[in-house]
Amino acid sequence: MQDGWEVVESAPKTNGGERVITLDEYTEEVLGEHRTKQDAEWGEAWQDTGRMFTREDGSWIHPGWLSAHFERLVEESGLPPIRLHDLRHVAASLMLAANVDEKIVSETLGHSDTRITRDTYQPVMPKVATAAAEATAAMVPRDAARQAPSEPPEPPRPGRWARNGHARGREDHRVPPRRVSAKEKPQVTASESWG
Repeated sequence: MQDGWEVVESAPKTNGGERVITLDEYTEEVLGEHRTKQDAEWGEAWQDTGRMFTREDGSWIHPGWLSAHFERLVEESGLPPIRLHDLRHVAASLMLAANVDEKIVSETLGHSDTRITRDTYQPVMPKVATAAAEATAAMVPRDAARQAPSEPPEPPRPGRWARNGHARGREDHRVPPRRVSAKEKPQVTASESWG
């Protein structure tokens, strides 16, 4: 906790203040490389404060300096103004947009109740619910009547006539082929053959 410029360390106010957060593989890999680099560059001169993010020699970073440094980085990036603390809200919004279960989001943020998460991130949730509804609907097969054909069906191809105008029990309304000589006679595939 920061009181003026003085930093006071104390136990978290609630049980949720001290918790384990699961990280993705990529973030774990980056943090592992960061720790290896720290060990290699400083060796015995490293000040082991037990913190991951420190000054180059391992000594702790003052929260006021970190906030000011973050503000400079945001300004240099040309992005809209955002506070360091706002990254927590960005992370929560991204989790909800990725359809992460509300209970997991709540536990990650250290909320004592999912209602706090719902109340805080209510504007994000309708978008998430719409995306979930669309994704669910996309899983349901549609009937043929609702799917308009992209092109009109092809007219039936001329083929052989069957006796009495019936082909395999159905009427054949195709135009009979013109008479051709043996040299011109087209090849007939098995699907076109009646006998």
